[in-house]
Amino acid sequence: MAQSPAVETKSLTRVFHPRKKKEGKPVTALDSVDLRVEQGELFGLLGPNGAGKTTLLKILSTLLLPTAGKAYVAGFDVGTDFVEVRRRINMVSGGEVSGYGLLTVKENLWMFSQFYGIKSKVAIDRIDQMLKLFGMAEKRDVKVRTLSTGERQKMNVIRGFVTDPEILFLDEPTLGLDVNASRIIRDYILGWVGNGRDRTVMLTTHYMAEADQLCDRIAIIDNGRILACDTPENLKRLVRMNRTLKLDVTYMPDKGSLGSVRGIENFTFHDDAERNLTSLKFVLVDESAVSDIVSEVVSKGAKIVSLQKTEPTLEDVFIKMVGKGFE
Repeated sequence: MAQSPAVETKSLTRVFHPRKKKEGKPVTALDSVDLRVEQGELFGLLGPNGAGKTTLLKILSTLLLPTAGKAYVAGFDVGTDFVEVRRRINMVSGGEVSGYGLLTVKENLWMFSQFYGIKSKVAIDRIDQMLKLFGMAEKRDVKVRTLSTGERQKMNVIRGFVTDPEILFLDEPTLGLDVNASRIIRDYILGWVGNGRDRTVMLTTHYMAEADQLCDRIAIIDNGRILACDTPENLKRLVRMNRTLKLDVTYMPDKGSLGSVRGIENFTFHDDAERNLTSLKFVLVDESAVSDIVSEVVSKGAKIVSLQKTEPTLEDVFIKMVGKGFE
């Protein structure tokens, strides 16, 4: 028997109606969204503000009901089987204010773990390990109301993992965190998903590099519609941009043969006599040309000082699909 996907939506639609007709027109946040996320996937959602990302996660986590269509999490209908769904998920949103200010960090995390029926000893062990890993061990007995924004967000992320859910929804989890804290969280996410237990993460982020590093597949959403869904590499192939190779080499008087290397669309160069360097620039049609270029340069007795290769990025894909960058 084939296993159910971690997440599946069929013609999922969500329309927000104004409380009074005078307050404006209905807003369609999700428009017939069809999506399938397999168990064990680290799946990303990219989209500008107001694209429908958070609305989708709220429906999947049973915080909102769809206007039309269906959504299933771990095989259960989010509208009719919400109790079963909630047993299997957790959700963390960037910038959220959660926890009770008069309780300590450890007390808050333990309390949330009890909502999910985690054995107290197991919960305490996990909390202590994760506080140490996230650099929060010294804050374990500090009241939550005294935490900085970054510390509170790290506590929220720990709260998401401490229940060890089957499916974890992360909505901008590294928002407002410094570089080191973001790296720790990204590394933990990768390790958590990759331990072979079919854990699933559905992630929204504004950080292209984060999505590229973490996600097995990415859906680009705008105006409530999925515009594309594929691996980061396949999405980049949708952008027809010239790949370029730039080389700085020790002075190379004989450069004529480089223009005849297969897989090159264009070739230019510049000699810098004062620095005893030759700068070479190639517009590539075929990736295999790189090794042939390097071999040709070395055969001419020149040494490579620097090498830079440019390729399409997720940001290029996003701008092509959406027509703008993040707001």
